[in-house]
Amino acid sequence: MKIYELDLNELPALADEILKDFSSGVIILNGDLASGKTTLTQYIVKSLGIKTQVTSPTFSLQQCYGDKIFHYDIYNKGIEHFISLGMLEELEKEGLHLVEWGDEKLKNILLSAGFDILEINIKKKQNNKREYKICTH
Repeated sequence: MKIYELDLNELPALADEILKDFSSGVIILNGDLASGKTTLTQYIVKSLGIKTQVTSPTFSLQQCYGDKIFHYDIYNKGIEHFISLGMLEELEKEGLHLVEWGDEKLKNILLSAGFDILEINIKKKQNNKREYKICTH
């Protein structure tokens, strides 16, 4: 596990660091509301050279950026709804899949199916900083 305490100006370097070791598979992003899950996703997408606006897919469930970057938010409907829509099959597509609000159930399902997973837990700190705990599974 790696732990970083960073402010917004340091996120481009974190995005580059993440992508250096993890360029495809599933990234599970967890943290409280407004902790910075979508913001980190914005920097990861930008680091990949995609020049499109990244927004939270809270109501649409999925956003796609380019051909191989997929962004999901399962906060509103939960993991069961995500599964019932067949979204697990989406995660089999080649590319990078960023899932906001993925829980232990999702992580266990993906691990048992042999997916590569990077888990990032984000916590608000003082002085507009965030703590990023990054663990590869």
